[in-house]
Amino acid sequence: MNTPSIVRRDVPPRPLWALEQAGVPPLLARLFAARGVSRFDELDDGLARLLPPAQLKGATEAARFLADALAARRRICVVADYDCDGATACAVALRGLALLGAAPGTLTHVVPDRAVHGYGLTPAIVELAMTVTPDVLLTVDNGIASLAGVAHARARGLDVVVTDHHLPAKEDGVGTVLPDATVIVNPNQPDCGFESKNLAGVGVMFYVLLALRSELRSRGAFTPENQPRLDALLDLVALGTVADVVRLDANNRRLVAQGLKRIRAGKMQAGVAALFAAAGRDARRACGFDFGFAIGPRINAAGRLSDMTLGIECLLTDDPARAHELAQQLDTINRERREVEAGMREHAEGMLEDLLAQGGLAGDPPPALALYDPDFHEGVVGIVAGRMKDRLHRPTFVFAKGQDGLLKGSGRSIPGFHLRDALDLVSKRHPGVLVRFGGHAMAAGATLAESDFPVFERALREVAGEWLDAATLSRTLMTDGPLEAGYFTPETVRSLDAQVWGQAFEPPVFSDEVEVISQRLVGEKHLKLAVRHGGTVRDAIWFGHSEPVGERVTLAYQLRLDEYNGKQRVQMIVEGIV
Repeated sequence: MNTPSIVRRDVPPRPLWALEQAGVPPLLARLFAARGVSRFDELDDGLARLLPPAQLKGATEAARFLADALAARRRICVVADYDCDGATACAVALRGLALLGAAPGTLTHVVPDRAVHGYGLTPAIVELAMTVTPDVLLTVDNGIASLAGVAHARARGLDVVVTDHHLPAKEDGVGTVLPDATVIVNPNQPDCGFESKNLAGVGVMFYVLLALRSELRSRGAFTPENQPRLDALLDLVALGTVADVVRLDANNRRLVAQGLKRIRAGKMQAGVAALFAAAGRDARRACGFDFGFAIGPRINAAGRLSDMTLGIECLLTDDPARAHELAQQLDTINRERREVEAGMREHAEGMLEDLLAQGGLAGDPPPALALYDPDFHEGVVGIVAGRMKDRLHRPTFVFAKGQDGLLKGSGRSIPGFHLRDALDLVSKRHPGVLVRFGGHAMAAGATLAESDFPVFERALREVAGEWLDAATLSRTLMTDGPLEAGYFTPETVRSLDAQVWGQAFEPPVFSDEVEVISQRLVGEKHLKLAVRHGGTVRDAIWFGHSEPVGERVTLAYQLRLDEYNGKQRVQMIVEGIV
C-alpha cells in the first residue's frame, strides 16, 4: 500500500569538494554534503563547540536561583515525565545537582503515572510532590503548557523552575501564554535566541547544569581546575536525545557524539551498561541505533505498561547488581509491551481494512486516520500510531480509554502536516471537543470524550484534506544513490556506524538496480533475498515484508554487519523495493 518512489539526495558540489579537501573520506564527504554540512568545522564534535548556555533564555536566571537554593539547603523535587527523555532528564538533574553540591537529603523526584495523572505538571502531581515536602519544583521535559499545575504549585507556596522543550500553550488559539513559573528555560519560548530549537528535554536540563556550574564558579565554589565534570552525564544526554527523535542539528550531534564516545570507552552509568547487556548490544560499538531501537524502548516500556520509577532508578543506581536486576525487569516489561503492541497493531490493521472496504476507497486510505477501540491499551497508542503512519504514509491518531473514562490519543504525522497546529484548528472549529491537546509538528497528544470521537475523526480528515495534496501524500524514500562494490566491506560499515545519524540527519540509505537470484520467507514474515550487485551475489533481508518481488528491481538499503560463528559479512537491510 502506497509504494514509495525512490529519490536520490542532491549532493552540492562545492561543500563536497570542501569536505574532501579537508580530508574527509569521499563516501562520508558525499553523505555529509547531502545532509547540509558545508564546512569541515561543522563536523567538530568537541564540547568546546557547544552553543554557550548564556544564549538559552532563562538558563542564567535558573542558575542563580538554583545556586541560591543549594546554598540555603532548600528541598528540590524534580517532576519528571514518563518517557525516555523525561527519565534521562530526571537522572541528569538529580545526578548533576548532587555533583554541584546539593546537600544530602535535599533532592527528591516524582513521576506521573500515565494512566492516573496524565501528562505534565498537573495539580494532582503537585499534590503528589507535596508528600515529600519540597520547597522547589523543578520540571524536566514538561511544564511549559502546565498553566493550572504551576498556578496550583505557587498557591501551595512552592517555587517552580520549568525546564522543557515543548511548544507553549496558545491563548484562545492565538497568542502564546506561559505558566507563572519562577523561571522558565525552554528554547521554544518567545524571544529565546538560542540557535538550536531542537534540544531534547534532557538537553535543556544539561544546559541548566552547565549554567549553574558557571554561576557557582563565579561565586568561588569551584575553580576551572577542580570543577565537577558534567561530561560524566553525557551518556544519559545522548540516550534521551536520540530516543526522543528530536532533530539532530549540529549541536545535538555533538551531545550525542560525546555520549557515544564515553559509552564506547566504558564510561557510563551502571544502568546504561546493564541496559546494553539486557538488549544484547555491545557497548564498545555503541551507535545511535542502539539508543533509538534497543535501550530507549526498554526504558519507555516502563512508562507505557508499568511505572517509570523503575527506569529512573535504573539510571540513578551506582550498584551494578541492582542495575542488572532493574534492566532485566525493564527487558521483561518491554517484551510484554511488544506483545500488547502486536495485538493492537493487528486489530488496528483489521479496522483499517474494514474502513477502506466500507468507504469504497479501493485501497486508498483517507488523508488522515483516527482509530479507537475500547480494548486498546493507553500505554502503546503512540507506538501503534507510528506503525500505522509508517505503513500508510498518513497522519494517524490512535485512542484508548483512560481510567477517567476519557479517550487518550497519541498521533504521529508525515512531513508537511503540523500535527499540533492541526489539533489547534480542530479545537477552533469544534469548541469543547478537545479537552486537552499539545505536542509538536510530528507527534502530538489529545484527550476527548468518547462521544466526541466521530466528530474528531471527521474534523481531522477535513483539515488533512485541506492541507495535504497528492504530492505530500505520496511516500518518498530518500536515498544516497548507488554504492560502489568496493565499499561493501566491514570497514565501511564500521565507519558509517561510528557517525551520528538520526532525525533530520538520516542514516545512509543507498539504492541500486539488482537482479534477484532467490527469495524465501524466514520467520514467516521476513523476505530473505540473494541479489546480484556489481557482479557479486549478496545477502539482503526485508523485515516485515512477505510479498515476493520481481526478478529485476531497484533496491533501497542500509548496510549492516551480520556476525555468525565469529565471521562478519556485510548484509543489505532493505528499506524499499521498486
